Amino acid sequence: MKSALITSGYVFLVLLSLVLVYFVVAFVLSRMSVAAEPETRKEVSIYILTNGVHTDLVVPVKNEVYDWRNYVKYDHTAGKDTTANFIAFGWGDKGFYLETPTWADLKASVAFKAMTGLSASAIHATFYKTMPENEACHRIDISREQYGRLVKFIQQRFDLDEHGNTIHIKTDANYGQNDAFYEATGSYNLFYTCNTWANEGLKACGQKAAVWTPFYKGIFYHYR
Repeated sequence: MKSALITSGYVFLVLLSLVLVYFVVAFVLSRMSVAAEPETRKEVSIYILTNGVHTDLVVPVKNEVYDWRNYVKYDHTAGKDTTANFIAFGWGDKGFYLETPTWADLKASVAFKAMTGLSASAIHATFYKTMPENEACHRIDISREQYGRLVKFIQQRFDLDEHGNTIHIKTDANYGQNDAFYEATGSYNLFYTCNTWANEGLKACGQKAAVWTPFYKGIFYHYR
């Protein structure tokens, strides 16, 4: 009995140490920055948007570089509103997106699969008419060439059917009247979260970013 308690104590200390190391490394690397590319032409406005946990990459619905209506359909949303000017993309764990509307609904099985990369992923796309700038929404002006790179980065996370079309997830778990979910590639885990993905998106288009971050604050720290 005593030996079992001692072993349990060691296991607990090891787990606690790993958790502490994770948060310390996340804090340090999120404060270290990747510099933006110099002399960027301000031709396209994109945004980073957070709900206090998750970061979305927000882009124009259409411009001379790309028309996202080829990938995301208004008809896939409940509202079917065609007047939107912006679309926000978030990538993350499918279980979190579809089975966890609030933290109170979080299941241990969903959390375990998400942390370990055992579950599927999804893209959450939300249409907006306007993007008010505030502490939760920051505008970044980039060149058309950089925006083209961001388009490719986002597209790469969509899972496509045999005809090259995005795969709409039909669900009642939508957040509102103007959003839709799509099948995605890759696995969410402790080291590659929804915020890590958004941070990598900023790197892909030559903007300021954290060296690595699993949390939204690690992104927004560089745009204070």
